[in-house]
Amino acid sequence: MHKCNLDVEISKLSKIEGHADLDIKIRDGKLEEVNLKVMENLRFFNQAVKGQSYAAVPQLVSRICGTCSIAHLTGCIEAVEKTLGVKISQQTLILRKLTVYSMMIRDHALHLYFFAMPDMLGIDSLLDVPEDKHDLIHDALAVKEAGNNLSELIAGRAVHAPFEQVGGFSHEIDEQKIPAMIEQLKKIRPIVLKLIDIFASCNWEFKRKTNFVALVTDDFSFLEGKIKDMHGLEIEEKDYWNHLHNVVLPYSQATGFEFEGKEYMVGSLARLNLNKENLHENTKRDTAKYLKRFPSENVYDNNLAQAIEILHSVDHSIELLESNKFQKEESAKPEKLTGKNAGAIEAPRGTLYYAIEIEEGKVKELKLVIPTAQNLVNMKRDVEQIVSGLCATGIGKEELEKHIIFEVSKLIRAYDPCMSCASHFLRVRWT
Repeated sequence: MHKCNLDVEISKLSKIEGHADLDIKIRDGKLEEVNLKVMENLRFFNQAVKGQSYAAVPQLVSRICGTCSIAHLTGCIEAVEKTLGVKISQQTLILRKLTVYSMMIRDHALHLYFFAMPDMLGIDSLLDVPEDKHDLIHDALAVKEAGNNLSELIAGRAVHAPFEQVGGFSHEIDEQKIPAMIEQLKKIRPIVLKLIDIFASCNWEFKRKTNFVALVTDDFSFLEGKIKDMHGLEIEEKDYWNHLHNVVLPYSQATGFEFEGKEYMVGSLARLNLNKENLHENTKRDTAKYLKRFPSENVYDNNLAQAIEILHSVDHSIELLESNKFQKEESAKPEKLTGKNAGAIEAPRGTLYYAIEIEEGKVKELKLVIPTAQNLVNMKRDVEQIVSGLCATGIGKEELEKHIIFEVSKLIRAYDPCMSCASHFLRVRWT
């Protein structure tokens, strides 16, 4: 057996929120250390919102992320409403579901087509596909465009949407544009089914015993429900923080989390594992053979789960748009201006938790738990197992380098962390 010493330094990754590094230390052919570091820029959002009006804060925190700004906007709005006793209308709830669906469609499409699919095709970028697969580029743009258009129709914009606000929506929906939106969603449906088939055919497998946690809703709308795990625990949204343990990562400017004292995974895989029976009936009908895989421990099934969630988002959006008439409403008003509460929604990458304290209409304290931070500890354990397994094969140093780069890259991409994992995700310097 060949035994080697390797120090792997992966730094300054492109297309991410902040900076992410991964250091791997191998001695005598055995893994000694893995440090998965998220080197986020310190932007002080928790401090910046203090003293700000409750009505302004959701738009401020949406700037945390351009990729899933709607998730931060919606999560913060929910926390404010629960804190101040704002009772939203049924129409507002429907519009909010449509807003979140629009985000899921375009965000999952970006990840699956542009970040995950190139690994499956053995290319660096989707733009490098051979001519006989150019339809995949058109498919990607069509699905993403539909998500963007739905966002614009309902929330005013795909990124940093201006219409959604505390208590309701500031603008009336243009009813004349709804039929065209429905047709566009119906047009991409077969494309999404094709995407599901592609990821269902992927034979990658990585399993490690872990827990899965998600907000379980009665219509798989990513809003309003109870947080559950694979062991049957069920808790209220506002109590989520009480079950989390903050893990200090001394080598990182981001902290991780444990749930009930152990690592866990959030995201699409967790949602399918815990809530597949509440998918839209049309989605369940057309993906029945693939839904049999869930619950799954295979991390790569997170990609398949995302594809199925796109289809659900399309199907439920069509139903909501076809069965509702939207009219201009006044936003619901707060019952009080002082209080403390929390809320949780499902963002593309997992459960997003906002807790807020408001005093006389001004924010006194804000804390949030971001999905990627919750996955960090679990992701690190997975990387350790993959690298240890590769070291145990006894392959030579050059081959070991190649395998670690590829396997660790595609594993981290499968988590879809909110570091936008581009196709050239890992730039590695070996010493």
